[in-house]
Amino acid sequence: MSKQISVDVAIIGAGTAGLYALREVRRAKKSFVLIDTGPLGTTCARVGCMPSKVALHIADFWHSRQEFPRYGISGAQHLRLDSAVAWQALREQRDIFSGGAVASAKRAAGEQLIMGRARFLTPTLLEVEHADGTQQIQAKAVIIATGSRPVMPDFLQPFAKHCITTDDFFEMEVLPKSIGVLGLGAIGLEMGLALARLGVAVYGADMATSVGGISDPEVSQHALDEFSKEMQLYLGAPAELVKAEQGEGVVLQAGDKQVQVDKILVALGRRPNTDQLNLAEAGFALDERGQPLFNPQTMQMGQHPVFITGDVNGQRALMHEAADEGAMAGYNAVQSTPVAFKRKTPIAIAFTNPDVVSVGARFDKLDQDAILIGTAYTQSNGRSQVLSEHKGLLRLYADKVSGTLLGASMLGMRAEHVAQFLALAIEREETAHSLLQIPFYHPVVEETIQSALQDIARHIPDPAGLPFGLVLADL
Repeated sequence: MSKQISVDVAIIGAGTAGLYALREVRRAKKSFVLIDTGPLGTTCARVGCMPSKVALHIADFWHSRQEFPRYGISGAQHLRLDSAVAWQALREQRDIFSGGAVASAKRAAGEQLIMGRARFLTPTLLEVEHADGTQQIQAKAVIIATGSRPVMPDFLQPFAKHCITTDDFFEMEVLPKSIGVLGLGAIGLEMGLALARLGVAVYGADMATSVGGISDPEVSQHALDEFSKEMQLYLGAPAELVKAEQGEGVVLQAGDKQVQVDKILVALGRRPNTDQLNLAEAGFALDERGQPLFNPQTMQMGQHPVFITGDVNGQRALMHEAADEGAMAGYNAVQSTPVAFKRKTPIAIAFTNPDVVSVGARFDKLDQDAILIGTAYTQSNGRSQVLSEHKGLLRLYADKVSGTLLGASMLGMRAEHVAQFLALAIEREETAHSLLQIPFYHPVVEETIQSALQDIARHIPDPAGLPFGLVLADL
């Protein structure tokens, strides 16, 4: 292998963002290399969104037996769960997802795939260490897509043997009898509930006073009421671990609460993988946290022909955002002048059954004097009542004058579909009145949207005085 090669674009990282960037570089018929430290396979497929949904699916199957008596189904007491078999089935499905991602990377990059660790010597000169030695790569443009890794604070190091990160979670062969969860964002909440529904005693701790990143106080309270039925919640106080006086576990303390557990799931977020890239020494501007400064509409770092995309930039750490950012970076890397792209409507979903969703502007970022809030309760929605006895609600935020939809927060069954519907509506700048003009089938969960829209529309009367959602025919 040559000690130095020159290419149009060097892409560091073969995850979702890197592969979408590669698609654009190949489409432009530019020369490239794709560099990855391994293992191949996207974060989503290996340790994130896909295996977590398998875990929740298995857990919901098993947990659903609790509803049997309601419908006259008996005999549930004779059912047994072999958690080792369940977890092995999860890992097999995970391997299918991850294997597909690995195959995609190898197929897309071909002989231009370099397995090794890259660092910058200058903004366009890389040094790569791999099994065959050290190689330099001179590129006209570079794309950083090195992803992230779980945060493991120093205070947890003395208890490392008891701690599991989200990267290790799916490697468990036997489920613990009890577990503490540090961090109740979407992943911590999802995995805590999955384990609780599989029979594990779960204790979740977070400095925040809400869960799942919910900023709307009413939705937050409904979520706390529901999820506290399934797992103990230690909120609003710093957590610490203490050596257990007896047994093999560890004591989790938060505020005036404490409990001894077998394991600790550390779900305190993820750290961008920028620390080994030699960025400061290579001349890149960094912020106070040591993270590179970049334009979120172009992905460009300063005036350098270098672009940072996906989880590594620490902005929107979601798979669909990584795909968009990768495409933006790949496109701009082969242009003479980078272009600015409009970012899509933010959307976040925790598949917690009932789901937690946020779309568009968050409640805590809005001027409360300039908005109308439309509220609809799931217990008044026929389809939601059929699906579950869980109580939830949808809160829609709209401009007080125009009725244009700005954002939404929801706790509810199958709220993932409501979130996608509202993302489309917000992206197209629909108003409460214009959205009421489409049909809402009965019974569907999406009827909660109709109810919340009507709640808003009551405060913005139609100038023609027509019924909500109806328009005159052209005769």
